[in-house]
Amino acid sequence: MWPITVCISRRPLRDPHRDGSSRRPEAPRAQGLSQEARAEARTPAPSGEGSGPRDPARSHGSSDNMAAPGSGLTGPRRVPPPLLPRLLLVILGALGAARGLDSEAGPAAGDAARAAGTCGCGSPQRPGSAAHRYSRDANVAERASSERPVLPLQMAHIPAGIFTMGTNDPQIKQDGEGPARRVQINSFYMDLYEVSNAEFEKFVNSTGYVTEAEKFGDSFVFDIMLSDQVKNGIDQAVAAAPWWLPVKGANWRHPEGPDSSILHRQDHPVLHVSWNDAVAYCTWAGKRLPTEAEWEYSCRGGLENRLYPWGNKLQPRGQHYANLWQGEFPVSNTGEDGYRGTAPVTAFPPNGYGLYNIVGNAWEWTSDWWTIHHSVDATHDPKGPHSGSNRVKKGGSYMCHKSYCYRYRCAARSQNTPDSSSSNLGFRCASSRLPDT
Repeated sequence: MWPITVCISRRPLRDPHRDGSSRRPEAPRAQGLSQEARAEARTPAPSGEGSGPRDPARSHGSSDNMAAPGSGLTGPRRVPPPLLPRLLLVILGALGAARGLDSEAGPAAGDAARAAGTCGCGSPQRPGSAAHRYSRDANVAERASSERPVLPLQMAHIPAGIFTMGTNDPQIKQDGEGPARRVQINSFYMDLYEVSNAEFEKFVNSTGYVTEAEKFGDSFVFDIMLSDQVKNGIDQAVAAAPWWLPVKGANWRHPEGPDSSILHRQDHPVLHVSWNDAVAYCTWAGKRLPTEAEWEYSCRGGLENRLYPWGNKLQPRGQHYANLWQGEFPVSNTGEDGYRGTAPVTAFPPNGYGLYNIVGNAWEWTSDWWTIHHSVDATHDPKGPHSGSNRVKKGGSYMCHKSYCYRYRCAARSQNTPDSSSSNLGFRCASSRLPDT
């Protein structure tokens, strides 16, 4: 074990985007893919995701990208011991080389992760010691009454089928995107939308549930979303990912800290929810989290060997199909898709199965434990490893950009500890049958 020196940044703070949404007028809901997107979806992939034996290791970004833009660093200094475990985990989470990956892939994979560039939109992780503080009780949602929740179904029937999961052309190889493998999925139901603030509020009001971010007292927030007042009260940041700040009082009700609110974002995805929080909600609603295989199958919307839910072009005919980062990450988001933060869960055209925002907007938890080693023998409704330290999340978020976090592809994947939360992490539910209402 060698000494570790962590740089703490006291850098000039950028102007905040207070609302975090820059909302545009909501367009009428599309019924599936547009004619242009359907035509584009039939076009073969240039490199053929999942279509051949090619397996190049592609890097998007480099180690140069890891440095914070601008100067203002106080220089390296040794962090006091109590802070070191947490800050180290933040660094490892940002680099995509946290404990789950390191333990399976070894130091070489960690080096590959750093060489490939960080996942700028991937949220930091809580230290392992914290994972056991509240997780045991996090899945127990004490009901305020014995009545089942009355919620609109708003679920799509996903037909049974066989599809190609993963890819033989991985863009971020250390994430375990490959190999491509044929998988059979039973029919199930998937939420049309990410769980919204309004829906999560009904759950909390009905059960008195307290999220893990509320119990811990803080959560991670992307710095440009914060007010000057909140940022001025934070004097520590991790040099490897200085845009992630631990904000006291940040939680699902206050996404950017105590001076923010979801009052005008009731139809946006709920954020700052841990895996344990998501499971608690799904249980209350009579649903569950989707497996990674179910999630990817439904994400593809009936298409085979395509990068995105709508095809291989990110913007067919110049149209935006997902809420992603435009501009230079992490300095400037131009909001060309209409949003600088999250978008309403009904925004953008749905995929072939009628699912909205299945990529972009907010990361989505799945039920699987994380692994980068996939069994080619697990061909029928695979459910991942029996145990692990991190859970799989899919879909990317509004912070994803190809130059830095190319994880808004169907085959892309990432991980977090079950008690982690951040301002770009949410979920949607699945069910093997339609829940009773």
